[in-house]
Amino acid sequence: MENGISVLIIVVCIVLSMYFSATETAFNSISRVRLKNKAEDGNKKAKLVLKLSEHYDEMLSAILIGNNVVNIACSSIATLLFVRLLHDNDLGATASTVVMTVILLIFGEISPKTIAKESPEQIAMFSAPFLNFLIRILKPFTFVFKQWQNLLSKIFKSSEESGITEQELLTIVDEAEQGGGIDKDESELIRSAIEFNELEVRDIFTPRIDIEALPADSSKEEVARMFSESGYSRLPVYEKSLDNITGILYYKDFYHTAFQSRTEIFEIVKPVLFVPKSKKISDLRKELQEQQQHIAVVMDEFGCTAGLVTLEDILEELVGEIWDEHDEIVREIQKVDENVFVVSGKANIEKVFEFLEIASDFEAMTIGGWVMEVLEKIPSQDDVFESEGLRVRVMKMSGKRIEQVEITRLEIPEEETDF
Repeated sequence: MENGISVLIIVVCIVLSMYFSATETAFNSISRVRLKNKAEDGNKKAKLVLKLSEHYDEMLSAILIGNNVVNIACSSIATLLFVRLLHDNDLGATASTVVMTVILLIFGEISPKTIAKESPEQIAMFSAPFLNFLIRILKPFTFVFKQWQNLLSKIFKSSEESGITEQELLTIVDEAEQGGGIDKDESELIRSAIEFNELEVRDIFTPRIDIEALPADSSKEEVARMFSESGYSRLPVYEKSLDNITGILYYKDFYHTAFQSRTEIFEIVKPVLFVPKSKKISDLRKELQEQQQHIAVVMDEFGCTAGLVTLEDILEELVGEIWDEHDEIVREIQKVDENVFVVSGKANIEKVFEFLEIASDFEAMTIGGWVMEVLEKIPSQDDVFESEGLRVRVMKMSGKRIEQVEITRLEIPEEETDF
């Protein structure tokens, strides 16, 4: 009878050990996002899990106290049981240690933690009510341990920041994509949003050479022809040179107000926003929206016009290229075959190398600039060089400007191994 009670107590202790081990792992592995969604749908247990996890140190102390108590009790009772069965103190203690170590390792640690790792939210919600009761019972003990934890935290205070870094957040997004939680398009959108605040105007603006602009003394017929040929709905207006842009002329204002009337062009030109190349595009987006403008003139360090940036350019950094019915669709990277690509000379070099999955650092902003940097000259058509594991051939030039290059990813030969 006495042995039967001992076995029953051991079984109860093992079950409790399973509970504590599974609960600890579950609360370490839960997804707060999933639980918040369940809580918002009215799941009371999910709300309780979130509440308990907010006081993690107190909860962990209660789990560890409970787990240690049942494991020690289980081992002690098992020792007494084996001593009675084997009628030998040393042999009984040895047999108890071996048997209980194996049993607690399998059923008290490995099995419950493996199960909890696979279904953390379900295990946490199942264990939360009893855990909440246990925390209240052990309140005096957890309070003492909390003070001890606070003391240790002050003594061994870490200098590292506890928040999630941008790189860690990007890694989480990559893992979510690989795990099937989000698709490729969602992953790219999230990555763009995360990296958005780091981008500057210099990363996205249209360079001066590509600006379509109107001289301030243009006739109405010349203005109409410029709007028709360019296809743009807004054109900068300048006096004498592009370094003196005085405003922006809107297509709608021109045709509705000035084209068939005596109104002069300068009367309907709207003011323009001037920004440095170093301005963050997140700040520029807010400024453009506040001033109800769609375009800004980018200035260099000498006060000269470096280019233009539009609200559309900024939005494209989040959602990708935006084409309307008047745009000529130009793909900056065209895949010819597995290792051959035709790339625009204006393409952003960081985006191209990210597409090619090559890590590198450059002073140039565009592929054309990088080619000139490597060749150390203004290239000619069909000039070829190899760099960064790539063979690059200049396909098309426009004056001194590189229009297109062909990039071939070189096959890396497998290194021979000497045995």
